[in-house]
Amino acid sequence: MKVGIIGNGLVGSTAAYAIALLKAANEIVMIDKDKKRSIAEAADIQDALPFVSASDVYSGEYDDLKGCKIIVHAAGVNQKPGEARLALMERNAKVTREVITNSLKYAPEAIFLIATNPVDIITHLSTKIALELGIPQGRVIGTGTTLDTARFRALLGRHLGVDPHHVHGYVAGEHGDSEVLIWSNIDVSGVALSDFVKFRNVEFNEKIKKEMDSDVRNAAYKIIEGKGSTYYGIGAAIARITDVIGRDNRAILTICTRVKSAAGVEDVTLSLPHLVGGEGDLGALPLKLNKEELILLEKSARIIKEKIKDLV
Repeated sequence: MKVGIIGNGLVGSTAAYAIALLKAANEIVMIDKDKKRSIAEAADIQDALPFVSASDVYSGEYDDLKGCKIIVHAAGVNQKPGEARLALMERNAKVTREVITNSLKYAPEAIFLIATNPVDIITHLSTKIALELGIPQGRVIGTGTTLDTARFRALLGRHLGVDPHHVHGYVAGEHGDSEVLIWSNIDVSGVALSDFVKFRNVEFNEKIKKEMDSDVRNAAYKIIEGKGSTYYGIGAAIARITDVIGRDNRAILTICTRVKSAAGVEDVTLSLPHLVGGEGDLGALPLKLNKEELILLEKSARIIKEKIKDLV
């Protein structure tokens, strides 16, 4: 499978490296306006491949996207000193339109995986552009809360003493401060969380839940405070989604997509559990929420909706 990655900063380059390590693609073309950086990143990754796979990673231009199954949009501009968030979003919106339009000239059948932040808004905009160009909505997805869900499951697994792969729980809504941790339907390989902790005699209370919620919600802030940016986690999330699509694995992932309605909010882009396969998004799954979670999801959806109104 051939994958294109547009934007070869820390996120895009780490995603390329993770995809290669996972053997999720045998050809990766890296594109960036900073050609020197793109060439260097591709060469550095290529040097690692003899140890792990036979993939081909190289720097290219938009016309090199021909034949790509997936195009990762990781391009974006940094915030200028004193620049308003809306101004930053507008500049990233311009970059996004360039990326989508130019990519479709050479890879009209590709699936777009959006990783540029704010990912919910950029995915909403990307979907709008794609629809204008006649591309089915299911072929535009955002990384959404895929990483947040992984963090949630990892923390739960660590506390419960269980491999996180066997812990099923989701983070929905915005990839941001208003995201919603869904506690009401967590299970450990089919066993309800409440039954599991009772059977295993594991301490689990509201204090522990609040600490986990804070750890998931604030994970990125803590990492950014210590090293300036996050890229390993999201790079691995991009690789995972890429692998699922490439192998048509039909996995359940909390990607973000544009939906007609969510928690009573119409035409909004947010994260929910989706079935993901070779054709991209195969649809959101029904998610049973309690009253409190539904209220929080509605609040999250309205926050995103307001940001979309400012931009789109």
